[in-house]
Amino acid sequence: MYDTYYRFTGRPFQLTPDTQFYFESTTHRKAMSYLGYGLAQGEGFIVITGDIGVGKTTLVGHLMATIDPQRLTAVKIVSTQVGGDDMLRLAAEVFGIATDHVEKAHVLSRIEAFLHHQARAGRRTLLIVDEAQNLAAPALEELRMLSNFQLGGQSLLQIFLLGQPEFRERVNGSDGLEQLRQRIIATHHLAPMKPEEVGPYIEHRLKVVGWTGNPRFTPEAYALLAQASGCVPRRLNALAGRVLLLGAIDQLDIIDERVVEAVVADLAVGEAGGEMLANDFADRTELELTQSLDEPGATRTAEAGGPLNDAGARIAIPRDESGDIARLLALQVEVETLNAAVARGVQPDGPMVTDDERIAGLEERLARAEQRLEEQDEVLRRVLSKLIEWVERDARNGPFASRVA
Repeated sequence: MYDTYYRFTGRPFQLTPDTQFYFESTTHRKAMSYLGYGLAQGEGFIVITGDIGVGKTTLVGHLMATIDPQRLTAVKIVSTQVGGDDMLRLAAEVFGIATDHVEKAHVLSRIEAFLHHQARAGRRTLLIVDEAQNLAAPALEELRMLSNFQLGGQSLLQIFLLGQPEFRERVNGSDGLEQLRQRIIATHHLAPMKPEEVGPYIEHRLKVVGWTGNPRFTPEAYALLAQASGCVPRRLNALAGRVLLLGAIDQLDIIDERVVEAVVADLAVGEAGGEMLANDFADRTELELTQSLDEPGATRTAEAGGPLNDAGARIAIPRDESGDIARLLALQVEVETLNAAVARGVQPDGPMVTDDERIAGLEERLARAEQRLEEQDEVLRRVLSKLIEWVERDARNGPFASRVA
């Protein structure tokens, strides 16, 4: 909705990573420097860590977009909790090597042959492993062994490991990973942005979708967004998207701290109640809007949410039109709950874990939030049209009809 109202060409604060919105904050610039140094070395491991939502995936996407495929073959694995043999087969598969019904020795042989072929063609090979904190020790050992492949004294494979902070602690504190630790040539921890970078970050993303200054954010709004999000990009995206949605609903040209405060308060309520609160609210709202409307054509005053007429009274909502109002409110609550969950980096039903099912569940929630926003836009347009009809009809028939006659 807000992208239409503000005439944007897209949604600048969608939660799914998109490299066109890459913003080079201080910490991202340092990370790119380490990645560039590592690529220049052409060997060993580079480790990039960071908390959930700080932009590791976007960083990798930006890196891969800048790589010349004629000089470097780069592939990516989003790891799960796999053992050594499974990691070996995952690596082979992303290289395009068949592994069905093939023994481990033959898988290794095929990987080595692939790396030799790439080197003879003048291409280096880069393997990027995301969510590295999930890897078991045998899987890390297999990756270390893959990094041993050489041709003419030159390493055939370089590996980037990206993970959450516990991976860095694990690598530095485990005696069993000493050999891997010795192969790490660079490491960087991706921190949240600085508070003073929040404003430029928001404006950068807005400019990508055609923003020309409307709406204008005040410095106080930026400061509060920084405080509420902890300067974590994913949390900031969720907050900024909600702020713009409220701005569009209230037709605001200026976003100040009061708008941000209202959104932060709404998110706090959503976090406290989770999905049970959302479902209960939607059910109660629909009940309030539809009870006592058993007879065809009957109407009632909607105490919760009905529009006001000039006299300050609620406008009666016809039965056959109340379903859209209930649907709109239910969609709004569902989107708020989904966005709040993703902004915290957890699922509404508890802390996010990193196995396949929970990761897939969070991705599903992201997709569902996008879908619900589209549905909400459509329903809102219908509701606004009907509200105009109701207001005009009420003005014609009500006690103040003479004022508009």
